[in-house]
Amino acid sequence: MITFYQAVMRPAWTALEQRRGPEVWRRSQRRYASAVLGPSFEEVVRQWAVRFAAPETLGGIAAEASPAVLVDPVSRTSLELDLVALGEPPFGDGPRPLLAVGEVKWGRTLGLADLDRLARARDLLVARPGLDARDTRLLLASGAGFTDDLWAASRYRSDVLLVDPTRLYTAD
Repeated sequence: MITFYQAVMRPAWTALEQRRGPEVWRRSQRRYASAVLGPSFEEVVRQWAVRFAAPETLGGIAAEASPAVLVDPVSRTSLELDLVALGEPPFGDGPRPLLAVGEVKWGRTLGLADLDRLARARDLLVARPGLDARDTRLLLASGAGFTDDLWAASRYRSDVLLVDPTRLYTAD
């Protein structure tokens, strides 16, 4: 993970030595948000999934959560997933439950296009051997909120989880 120093201070060290801190901060806010706030928020959401999300929320207890990259052979593109939450490995040789795949953004409002992308990722994972992705939840987490269309869609779909900072820091 990139630190505040690496993202903001080191590239602007000369300007900071010249006591132009406010100017440096104005120029560095976007870089700071993408290099520090975004990855930190992603990790908070992954930790929430493993440590604090109720079993009913994810459809089981998450044993681990991490980012992943999935290749879509049809479009020949890669899908970056900010969260892949796996349940405990089953006893014996059964497939491991894939509890959730997620899109996590600190400074962007998430919408239906993000939901559709996650649904495509889940469809690709259903065919993967060793994973049970039939009941995988689609988790969208945002510090900036969600579009009205996404809120409406989530009311009618039990497989869609919307997670905002309030939900992260209150009982699930």
